[in-house]
Amino acid sequence: QVQLVQSGGDSVPAGGSLRLTCGVSGYTDNRYFMAWFRQAPGKEREGVALIHMEHETTAYAESVKGRFTLSKDNAKNQLYLRMNSLKPEDTGTYYCAASELVRNWRRADDYEYWGQGTQVTVSS
Repeated sequence: QVQLVQSGGDSVPAGGSLRLTCGVSGYTDNRYFMAWFRQAPGKEREGVALIHMEHETTAYAESVKGRFTLSKDNAKNQLYLRMNSLKPEDTGTYYCAASELVRNWRRADDYEYWGQGTQVTVSS
């Protein structure tokens, strides 16, 4: 049983930084994708960053490129999203997600497993 447990999230002023953490358990190897999604009130969940845990290839949404960075700690089975230069439009509930197969990485339906979500609020 794959489980994703998130931590982090907070309220920060514009220009601030946060780090989100997603702990992963249940996979027997690193041949899977992990992604971070966010969902603002009244909007669809959108993918913001993706990594393949074995190959370490990454992808980022245009809106976060240069500001958000993925990293991971294999020993701790944790994935991190470092968010710098935060903007009010980054506000939302952030989710980590995992799946062995992903066709459209920005589409939430492509992911099998989800974290519980954590709130990020950026004030102007």
